[in-house]
Amino acid sequence: MKESYLTKEGAEKLRIELEELKGPTRVDLSRRLRIAIQQGDLKENADYIATKTEQGFVEGRILEIEQLLRNVVILDEGAKKRDRVELGAHVTIQEEDFPPETYHVVGPNEANPREGRISHESPIGRALLGRKVGEWAEADSPGGKIRLKIIKIE
Repeated sequence: MKESYLTKEGAEKLRIELEELKGPTRVDLSRRLRIAIQQGDLKENADYIATKTEQGFVEGRILEIEQLLRNVVILDEGAKKRDRVELGAHVTIQEEDFPPETYHVVGPNEANPREGRISHESPIGRALLGRKVGEWAEADSPGGKIRLKIIKIE
């Protein structure tokens, strides 16, 4: 099984989502299905078809979250001194003449570059892993290769 790397916060968000899906969401879907079934002919019942489709998505999401949490590795975000970029690190990088940017290196399930979280599996994440402050990393981007200098690792 593939491990899923999550921050403590990310794992907790998934646990809360799972609890919501397995509880109130399932109860609501069940109620809506009962109402739709009472309306008669299921082949042409748009409410029934839409609710069954939604139920399929909800059950799929429940399975996905359970799988992620079953194989979760919580990232160590403690105050330990980091001398290399690794999962869980906050790294400040600078691309050539652009201003520095700080990113949190996380697993792909929590990645959101707009919020400052990049996956260790992304081209930039892979290029940064294992590098030290002062070193340069080169990553492929849609616009071509980019060079990034590691300014700070926390």
